[in-house]
Amino acid sequence: MLHLVLGGARSGKSRYSESIARSLESAGREVFYIATANSSQNDLEMTQRIEQHQQMRPRHWQLIETKTALAQTLESLNRANVIVLVDCLTLWLSNCLLHQDQGLWQREKQQLLSCLDHFEGQLLMVSNEVGQGLVPMDKLARVFVDESGWLHQDLAQICDQVSFVTAGIPQQLKPQQK
Repeated sequence: MLHLVLGGARSGKSRYSESIARSLESAGREVFYIATANSSQNDLEMTQRIEQHQQMRPRHWQLIETKTALAQTLESLNRANVIVLVDCLTLWLSNCLLHQDQGLWQREKQQLLSCLDHFEGQLLMVSNEVGQGLVPMDKLARVFVDESGWLHQDLAQICDQVSFVTAGIPQQLKPQQK
């Protein structure tokens, strides 16, 4: 089961995804939390955000920090009876776009899409929906918005379930509720 959870900044998407993982965990499955945030000593605010997320998660969840090699990490966890929560795809995208290897993003994206075709466990992927605002004036920001939008579209086609979280309230986009 592949589940994409979208929402704006501070929309409650991480909390919602973690609640899903907790409910699935009760069935005796092991939980892996893949964190993609990249914090430096110069970014105190991001360091505090990371610490806040860590405090909200159960301590027994296994943390894997992955800045760029997401598909490779998922392949290493690909087995039944696991729950994998990736938080978040837009930070992963930023890490790839800002990498010195200019072709890294396209390779990583293709590897992710390929590995999802045969992923056996429960996968929850959290991502920021950034396409509902103005077109940015900065070139890198426009590339980021374009690439995240295309990634979300590709993932929405593959995923069994897509949710959009606003003000802590999840709306099911796929499958649509009847």
